[in-house]
Amino acid sequence: MEPQLESIEGSFKFRYSEHVREALDGFPDCFTITDPCVCGHPIVFASRGFLKMVGYSRDEVIGKNGRMFQGPDTDRRAVMEIREAIKDERGVEISLLNYRKDGKAFWMFFKMCPVFTKDDGRVINFISVQVPILRKQRLWKNGISFSDQAEFSHSLFKCCRRELCWSTNVEPGSSFPVESVSENQATAHCEAGEAEKMKTSAAISNILSTLIRYSEFTGRPISRNRCCSSIGKQLAAALNISLGRIKQSFVLTDALLPSMPILYASELFLRLTGYSRSEVLGRNCRFLSGVGTDATTQYQIKECIQAQQSCTVRILNYRKDGTSFWNFLHISPIHNASGKVAFFVGIQVVDGNRGTEEPLRPAARQLNVVAAVKVAVRAWSMKFTASASA
Repeated sequence: MEPQLESIEGSFKFRYSEHVREALDGFPDCFTITDPCVCGHPIVFASRGFLKMVGYSRDEVIGKNGRMFQGPDTDRRAVMEIREAIKDERGVEISLLNYRKDGKAFWMFFKMCPVFTKDDGRVINFISVQVPILRKQRLWKNGISFSDQAEFSHSLFKCCRRELCWSTNVEPGSSFPVESVSENQATAHCEAGEAEKMKTSAAISNILSTLIRYSEFTGRPISRNRCCSSIGKQLAAALNISLGRIKQSFVLTDALLPSMPILYASELFLRLTGYSRSEVLGRNCRFLSGVGTDATTQYQIKECIQAQQSCTVRILNYRKDGTSFWNFLHISPIHNASGKVAFFVGIQVVDGNRGTEEPLRPAARQLNVVAAVKVAVRAWSMKFTASASA
């Protein structure tokens, strides 16, 4: 075994014990488990069903990135959506065209979810379940469907939400040559049905339950959901009322975790973005970005956060319904009683005059929020420190 593969295998066993592979091999589902902590985000486990579906051996898949199954007709937008989900450490589900080892394309419903450590909320794995989208037998004559066997007993070929029309008269029950599916028909867009979606959800649940059970054997438990730092949890509970009095769109994030998950989101933030509180908490603020968001502005925000400095930018963000808005955003570090940066607050003001320079009015509103949050956090932090040392 190559040193890199041996290292990958060892890290997987370290987290879940050496018996986890045998348990996962008992599932009939097609799925992979990847490790974003290893360079290249490689596959660390591939189920027997998945290997049979793609035609590769286990040694050909382990240690490789999931990009190996993409091909010339794989939708780049779908790939970018998966990459963004990985970057934002969140789940995603999408119909995707992939390729087997023999070069044949096939449609599948792809559902991916992150796996978190229970102690500090880090993402250590991604589970990806793939369910082939079954082609439905359907025949169309002059715009009328003959999918019912009683109406038409001979299906011409299997198709995926595509129509076959012909001009000549074909009587029910008469023979008709079956045509092979062309390459264009095989790669035409295909959407999953409820059956495929339900199957992936059930598989994700079963796999996660198994991983959780085996992680407890090693004393390194994992979780389905991101856990905030212990200080962050206590803060969110203690300051829920005082932060709720601030009538402004803002979020408070946990600076003690690398992914900086959102600990608190104001009611006005939820109204502005259209998301529910459960859809926001635990996520990085990057989920508000979209195709039109300027990468330079995102980099500027990242640099200021790494330097633990305040910054004010105009950035194009997106609501849950897909509509965009210009966000006059101010981000500021929040220190605890010991002077350490423990949180960041981000205050959003919708900028209706994108082309004009009017920073003073929104900046004043934002600075008022920063001041209120600092007072609340510092008071809580001093009380927490005093109780801890008592």
